[in-house]
This record gives sequence, C-alpha cells and structure tokens, in this order.
Amino acid sequence: MTDKTFPTIRLSPNGPVFDLPIYVAQQEGIFEKYGLKVQFVEKYNGHESHASIDPFERRKESLYEDGTADAYNLCEWAGLDRSENSTRGSRVHALRPAVAAQAILSFDSEIQEVRDLAGVPVGINERTGSHYTTLQILGGSLAREDVVLAHRGAPQERYDELKSGKLRAAALMEPYISLALKEGAHIVSVVFYRGAEVISPDVDDDLRTAYRSALNEAADLLQRDFGKYKHHLTDQIKGQLEPHELFDHFVHYARSREFDESRFAFTYQWMKSWNLTPGDKAFNQLAI
Repeated sequence: MTDKTFPTIRLSPNGPVFDLPIYVAQQEGIFEKYGLKVQFVEKYNGHESHASIDPFERRKESLYEDGTADAYNLCEWAGLDRSENSTRGSRVHALRPAVAAQAILSFDSEIQEVRDLAGVPVGINERTGSHYTTLQILGGSLAREDVVLAHRGAPQERYDELKSGKLRAAALMEPYISLALKEGAHIVSVVFYRGAEVISPDVDDDLRTAYRSALNEAADLLQRDFGKYKHHLTDQIKGQLEPHELFDHFVHYARSREFDESRFAFTYQWMKSWNLTPGDKAFNQLAI
C-alpha cells in the first residue's frame, strides 16, 4: 500500500504546543502504521492577527467551516462553543493528548498573587484557552465584578504587549512561558487543562479510531523523550529561545480521553454561568 491509497484527514493548524503529538506522528510514520495519512492544510501562523473577537473569522475555524479541513484541536470550552455554533456541523471527538499550562505572567513587581489582579486587565485571546482558563483562575479568588479581561489576540501579540508594559499581566502558554521567565517575568498563577479534538461528522468511525490511536502512540513517545521534539515549539520564536531553554514543567503529553457526558454537562453549565453560551440549544456534540 502506498501513501496515495491511504485515506486522508486534513487538519487546520493550532499552536505547536497543542499540535505536537501530530507533528511527532507525522515525523515517526505513526499515522501510516495505522493506515491513514494526516496533513495540515497550511502552516501554523503564530503572528496571525486576532483583532476580531468572532472566532469563526479566525483562520483555524474558517478553514474547517469552509470544508478545507476535516478536523482541528482547541481547548475544551472552545470545542463546545464551536461545535454548538458551527454552520458546517462538528463533533467533539475526544480530549486531546496535550495537557498544557496556561499561566498568568507579569513583569510588574506589584503583582504577586491573584488578588493583586483585581481590576487589572489581563491579556487574553477571546474565546480561546487563554480566555476560559483565566476566568477559572480569577473567578476562584476575585469577585466577578473585579475580573477584567483584555482581548489582545494571538500569544505573540499578548507577549509583546506584556513585555512592553502595555499590559501588566497576560495569559500565555508554551513556548511563551519559558520565554517570559527567561526574560525576567514571574508567574502569578498557572492552571493545566486538556483540550478537545473537533472533527467532522463525515469522518467515519474507523478513521477517527485510527487517528486517536496514532496520537496516543505519539503521546507515549513524548512522555519518554520530550527533549527530542522541543524544537517544534521553539521554532515559532527562533532567536528568542533555544530548545534546551524550554522548561519541561509547563506541558505534558498523555493518552487522550473520552469526553463523557458528565464532564460535558459540568463544562457547559460553567460556560453558561459566565454567559459564554446561550445555553438554550438542543444538540449533541459528543462523538460517542
């Protein structure tokens, strides 16, 4: 069997820290081992402007919505939001292998704990992991009226504003956590979270199962030797951070999990509590 005969899953790219198991499965020939071909429809652009707060105007979502891509990964909460509001239709396949940290960082010595962020705008990207996790962090320590978020777009944009002083605090993931710490920032708070694999209902069950199995095998490789693949994360900020400078602490890779109905219900109710979903649609987003 040649590559040309393999069924293909086309992916819309996400940040390398989240897509790393896919890179590893491609690099090590794992997808072919499971009888499929997986390709990104275009290269990830970490400098894409995220000025719009409508996620469906962003590249990752628009590539899926117009049928160019069959699947993509994103945070758990966004997976529900995009599936609920997709005009094409989508399902949450599983919880992805990347277990990533989202950290609130600051260069400001006056900000040392979450309570110091009362009334302070925290830089996030609206309706992404940085948004939802920041609400979780701040909501556990502050009155909701003291929680202030500032939409600043993609991670590079948030980092640039944080370093320049335009923002006193920002939520960031790797490789920007390691970069910020290298350049003198400190962590105010951090939370780890899993994300979701969103996939078209047109992708059949066998292909979904093979795709997930390949990613799990890639996650096993990352558990054994993360250092071998760190360059995929630091390549996006070449010249600012070398692979050996990327910490081991702020992203883990584990086998994917089913997104069961109890977790779905809890997550959806939490989103309703922050007015992040109307909560009045009857739908089934779980591919189980």
